[in-house]
Formats: sequence, structure tokens, C-alpha cells
Amino acid sequence: MESSRLGWRALARRQWPLAAALLFFTTLDAIGAGPWWQLPGTVVVGALAVLSPRRPFDAALAAATAVVATSVLVRLVDEPPSGAFVDGLSLSETSALMAITAIVVRQSPPVRALVGTVVLIASGVVAQWVRPSFWEKHYAELDYHGPPLWQQLVMASVLLVLSLGTGLYFRARDRERATLLRSEVTAAQHAERIALARELHDVVAHYVTAIVVHAQAAQAVPAAAQEVLPVIARSGNEALTAMRRLVGTLRGTDGDAPAATSDLADDVRQVVAQSGQPVRLSLDLPTDVPPSLARSVLRLVQESLTNARKHAEGVTAVDVSVAVVQDAVLVEVADDGRAPKAAPVGGSGGFGLVGMRERVELLGGTFTAGRREGGGWQVRAELPLAEAR
Repeated sequence: MESSRLGWRALARRQWPLAAALLFFTTLDAIGAGPWWQLPGTVVVGALAVLSPRRPFDAALAAATAVVATSVLVRLVDEPPSGAFVDGLSLSETSALMAITAIVVRQSPPVRALVGTVVLIASGVVAQWVRPSFWEKHYAELDYHGPPLWQQLVMASVLLVLSLGTGLYFRARDRERATLLRSEVTAAQHAERIALARELHDVVAHYVTAIVVHAQAAQAVPAAAQEVLPVIARSGNEALTAMRRLVGTLRGTDGDAPAATSDLADDVRQVVAQSGQPVRLSLDLPTDVPPSLARSVLRLVQESLTNARKHAEGVTAVDVSVAVVQDAVLVEVADDGRAPKAAPVGGSGGFGLVGMRERVELLGGTFTAGRREGGGWQVRAELPLAEAR
């Protein structure tokens, strides 16, 4: 049997209007002409209507049972229901059964919704034929036996259609909401995967590339091994730190993950120094750069230097420029290398430029990359400060 996860507080917030309405109708029935024997069953059906969102199908079965039991009881005492509204049911009972019908149609699987609705309709039919006639007792002197059967059928049909329509409407709304939620979750997961892939490519691959390049240099020149090994060890430690940071991000415990510091110029100098390349650095940062923007600037410089190491041959100079120009941070990285004849270290997945372009466009900037006329490769990105503040 299905059980909704709706908590008691959420149930109270959702069902209090129905509870108030049913309490009002039950009070009207209680002060009207009729036996007190009917009151316990009416209270039970009303309570089941209020609690039905937690277990709709069970509530439908229990409410039908309560209606049938009440019908048998009032037949035994030979007293008609107070204020018969339709099909021998009181106003409060009719309202409660309508609410339960709408809820079981809204929340239950199709088969159970059909069975629950049929059972509730059957309980109303039983009440009509088992309970004594309200009209014959109170209007016998006027020779009035109540509305014609066709009028009662029309009224019952209208109320049934209203209940079913309400349930189907909210069922469709719930389905649309669930579809929208799934699409939002899928989009969020996709964005997280893209961000993780970008971080892996920009950070971890940078250090791994440095390890491979220096290891190859040590193999080519064994005498330089003592100089290269510390660089390899440092790059390995940086790669491990970056991996731990990513794992912490996935586990939601990356509170101590280092980001860009308050001094972007020092951060850029550190990235350039770690690259081990002949870099000519130019910095012009008269204003503070927001941390989110500074982090992207560092990644752009880092990835551009990694690309220069992997994809260019005969590099004698790499010009790196980071400057604030007209409320924007302008990043330019250009090298004078040649296109490699062999495949680059670690292969070329083609994700570096894609990742840099995505970073820049997410911040509302512009990105260009390509070969220079005089030879070499140039990366240029303009990141607006206004978008990051």
C-alpha cells in the first residue's frame, strides 16, 4: 500500500482549509434534525478526508466502510440521516467523500485510483438504498418524497465529475512539476559535470603535463635529473592537492579549498613561476578584482601556459599580460612557437579552448584564440568587472 512522505506539519498546512470546512458542515449536521448515531461515522469520514493525502487508497476504503457501517446503524435505529444532501448522505459526508475521491485520483496509481473511486461510489449507493428516507419522515404530511431520482442522479453526477476533475487537474499539475524538477536536476547535474571536467582539465592536467614534460627531459638529459626531480615532486604534490580539493567539492567539504587570494598579481606571478617557461609578464591591476573573476583569470593564464607547453615547439618567449582596461580585465597570452610535428604530451582532447571559452562566456566576456600572423599562438579574453561584482 502506498504511503505519501507528506509530514504532519506539511499535512496540517495543506489540509487545514478542508478540516475547517468539514468541521463547519459537521456542526450544521449535528444541530439539525437527526440521530446522534450518525455523528461518529461522520466524524470518522471527515478525519479520513483530512488525513487521506498520507494514504489515499487506504483512506478511500476506510471511508467507504465507515459510510456503510453508519448506514446499517441508522437503519437499525430506523432514523434517517440529518439533512440528507444527496444519495442519502449528509452534507459533511458528501463533502468528505468528494475530497477523498479527488485525493485518491490525484495521488494513487491509476488502478488504485479507479478502484478507490468505484468503492466510494458504491458506498454512496448503499447509503441511498439502506438508510431511511429523510424526506418521507420530515415531509410525510406534505406528501413529499424528496427530489425525483433523475434529479438526484444529476446532482450526484455533477459532484462526481467535480471531484474527478479536481483530482485529475492536480494530478496533471503534479506530473508537470515532477517533469520540470527532473529537467532542472538533469541540467544541474550536467552543469556540475561540465564544471568538474573543466576543473580537472584546467588544474590537474596542468600539473600532470608538467610532470610528464620534466620526466621526458630527465630521460633525454640524465645529468639534469637532480634538477628536474624537485619540480616533478612539486607538481605531483600540487596535483594531489587539486584532486583533494575536487573530492572535497563533491563531498561538500571544500570549505578550506584555496581560491584566488586578495592579490591577483601575486597569484599570476606564482602561476607563471610554476610553469617553468620563458615568460615575459606584464601586469596592470590598479583595482581589486572580485575573487570569482580572479579565479577565472588564473585558470585562463594557467591553461594558456599549459597549451603553449603541449602544443608548441621551439618556444623562446611567452608574453602574458593581465590588465584592467575600461572596467574589464584583459588577459592575453601569446607564444612564438611552431605547431608540433608529433602528437602533444597526453594527447589533445580539444577541451582546453572549450573550457576557457565557457569560463569567459559565463562571466559575460569575450574570448578569441588562434594563430598569429607572425607565428605562434595567441589567447585573448576580456572579462567585464561589472558582471562579477
